[in-house]
Amino acid sequence: MDYKNTLLMPQTDFPMRGNLPNKEPVMQEEWDKANMYDKVQKRTKGRPLFVLHDGPPYANGDLHMGHALNKILKDFIARYKSMAGYDAPYVPGWDTHGLPIETALTKKKKIDRKKMSIAEFRQKCADYALEQIDRQRTQFKQLGVRGDWENPYVTLTKDYEAAQIKVFGDMAKKGYIYKGLKPVYWSPSSESALAEAEIEYQDKRSPSIYVAFEVKDGKSLLTGDEKFIIWTTTPWTIPANLAISLNPSLDYSVVQVQEDKFVIAHDMLEEVSQVLDWKNPTVVKTFKGHEADRVVAKHPFYDRDSLIVLGDHVTTESGTGCVHTAPGHGEDDFYVGKQYGLDVLCPVDEKGKFTSDAPGFEGEFYDKANKMITEKLEEVGALLKLQFITHSYPHDWRTKKPTIFRATDQWFASIKDFREDILKEIKRINWLPNWGETRLFNMVRDREDWCISRQRTWGVPIPVFYGEDKTPIITDETIQHVSDLFRKHGSNVWFEWEATDLLPEGFTSEHSPHGTFTKEMDIMDVWFDSGSSHEAVLQERPELQRPADIYLEGSDQYRGWFNSSMSTAVAVTGKAPYETIISHGFALDGEGRKMSKSVGNVVVPSKIMKQYGADILRLWVASVDYQSDVRISDDIIKQTSEGYRKIRNTFRFMLGNLHDFDPKQNTVAEEDLQEVDRYMLVKLQELVKKALSAYDRYEFSTVYHSIHNFCSIELSSFYLDFAKDILYIESEDHPRRRSIQTVYYEILNALVKLLSPLLPHTAEEVWQYIPGREAENAQLTDMPTPREVEGSENLKNKWDQFMEVRDDILKALEEARAEKVIGKSLEAKVTIAPKDTATKELLNNIGHLHQLLIVSETEVSDDLTDAKTYDHVSVLVEKHPGKRCERCWVASETVGSDDQYPELCSRCATIVTKHYQG
Repeated sequence: MDYKNTLLMPQTDFPMRGNLPNKEPVMQEEWDKANMYDKVQKRTKGRPLFVLHDGPPYANGDLHMGHALNKILKDFIARYKSMAGYDAPYVPGWDTHGLPIETALTKKKKIDRKKMSIAEFRQKCADYALEQIDRQRTQFKQLGVRGDWENPYVTLTKDYEAAQIKVFGDMAKKGYIYKGLKPVYWSPSSESALAEAEIEYQDKRSPSIYVAFEVKDGKSLLTGDEKFIIWTTTPWTIPANLAISLNPSLDYSVVQVQEDKFVIAHDMLEEVSQVLDWKNPTVVKTFKGHEADRVVAKHPFYDRDSLIVLGDHVTTESGTGCVHTAPGHGEDDFYVGKQYGLDVLCPVDEKGKFTSDAPGFEGEFYDKANKMITEKLEEVGALLKLQFITHSYPHDWRTKKPTIFRATDQWFASIKDFREDILKEIKRINWLPNWGETRLFNMVRDREDWCISRQRTWGVPIPVFYGEDKTPIITDETIQHVSDLFRKHGSNVWFEWEATDLLPEGFTSEHSPHGTFTKEMDIMDVWFDSGSSHEAVLQERPELQRPADIYLEGSDQYRGWFNSSMSTAVAVTGKAPYETIISHGFALDGEGRKMSKSVGNVVVPSKIMKQYGADILRLWVASVDYQSDVRISDDIIKQTSEGYRKIRNTFRFMLGNLHDFDPKQNTVAEEDLQEVDRYMLVKLQELVKKALSAYDRYEFSTVYHSIHNFCSIELSSFYLDFAKDILYIESEDHPRRRSIQTVYYEILNALVKLLSPLLPHTAEEVWQYIPGREAENAQLTDMPTPREVEGSENLKNKWDQFMEVRDDILKALEEARAEKVIGKSLEAKVTIAPKDTATKELLNNIGHLHQLLIVSETEVSDDLTDAKTYDHVSVLVEKHPGKRCERCWVASETVGSDDQYPELCSRCATIVTKHYQG
């Protein structure tokens, strides 16, 4: 007889394989049609507000792994908070101005900007940016990121630009904005000034030269036949030399080397002697640096003086202790030159070419001129040494080409004027990881001014007018008027209209007696754009608030968005725009290398999604320590897929065994549950507490690994495994079967909700198969709440002890299997001798012990010979003498005792008889 139709085998349409690449797009389309984001927001309206403010990615190109890591982490938080008692809107944003879009149009789109007006070119830039936003939006949604995608914030919109103008105006009103001639990072490749945030350091091979400057006037300290030695890796700045800086408190020595006398810092004598190959140098005089103040040296090849000046920036870490000083090409040089009334000589133009202020080198590109200048120094006998070094050098982060320091008229935000306020705010907010505080604090502590002007076209204009006497005009009236114009027409009007048309009607100024005005043509630093989002987005959008609860970005944003947002917010409001900063590391390849197209090690999110699905990519994000740099490769994704499969199979098993369970009809009251089932409820509460606590700390890997371990250890290796003998074998309404199903149902609901922020597609798929589900979608529910199970402490103590004893018995079974005593564990009879009274009492109080151990029979004995001894018990494993029941596969001596069903044990015979009787 075939007894299969009497077994209650799992039944479910929930597929074993995820087939995520095909299913996810369908689900995302359904969510779009259902306006899922709006549904979530309506459900959570009125709850405490939790705002994660999106740092805007740049609107150019397809998504890379850094984008995916960032947006998925944000989605984890927004989804969790919406299920944890908060109203958690998520408004995505895009950064749209700047050089890369200009470059994309001129190079990729072959647009000749010389054939169109500035306004026309800017419109082309805007159109291109909006195309890129549409492209990236589609890709972000494919990651399963839920947000207000139809209403993002974009830095090129009229409302955003209008708010940004107000931020600029508020800072100007407080005296924080000024225009001045000062050396700034200048990118010849971009033909624009750069802020520190736009600088990245790369190795560069540079000439390293030692140059002698003859003394012209020793001021009674020196005789006039000495020479100061400077060292520099930028020979191209020698034409701009106006001074040599000494440290006032250092000792300096006049060193006799054959016929020459050289001046260097005394502490550098040994190093310089070695580099210049001096034989037996003799110190003929020593003096303090301050004694040489205003001694005059001669420029090596120009007929001008090089003044000896004093500066604390001079050290003996490298060089000679005598620092070549060109006020037009260095920040320290500029400040020390200012103290001594030196000119700010800058003989290099915006393209990096020498002007007529550098006779003999006019028209030459600065880097190419290094060789010419070195040859000139050698020609005049001033070059003491030439060698080449490879060192870390500032590069333009967009073009990847070297930058220079170049003095130009620029607009600045004077950070030093409110720096102490920023530092106080940095100490007040929460940092994850905590070293972020030190990193930003140190950056701000040393910051003087922020260069906010750019000599580009595609950006927000600096809203400054000039009078006939060239005085900058920034008033409350002009700022408000320009802001209103931008809100109505957009910032292109700045380039389309004349200055008088941009001013308020009837505007007059003492600086323009004839009523003639001009306008500033520089644009703002793009970091000022995105850094104004606290005003343009958090303050202006009614569903958000300032300060945001969280800013979450890559660790490179300490110098970028974290910094610029803090600076503008403190300047305008006196407070930080965020309460917590979370930073993540960079995505590297499987070997820990930076991804590079040239190396061929780039891992693309779209490829992973096509092959594995977005939930696998999301699970990878959940599995790593994101606050450090993270690795990703095909092998790592395959390992992640294995973890996913374990969770999915756990869901499938539980769903299959709930096919006949109606929670309204079949739920067993907690006090009537079997003890082992109540124990599993206790373990579930522990998991829920741990996962929720980890979510609250933004430790997503703890959430994932805790759930994975629960599925693998507590469930698959124990609870789901032994329960088969009850779920499949007993009659449909057997109390023990319904007890297990009741707990399965609670576990399944809890796990799906806990995983919903991490695996939204899988969670929703499972949710649709849960009988009597409480809501239409998993993401429209709340997180499970940990509850107290009656007698939980005693249950935990008892059953945790049992699990330790069980480990001993499982070892014994495995050894018996290896010794061919048994095959499968159901062939075994196990005799157990407890080592102590407590263990004996425990085993005597565990019902259905053989089922829990998945063997055919167990016996607890006081005296046991031929047994193997383990930590808690001695165990004897024997092959069971009874026959195997054809229905439950348990070996039993009762098989054959029933005449009607001789192939069955007495238990199964009773069940089958009842089945056929009706």
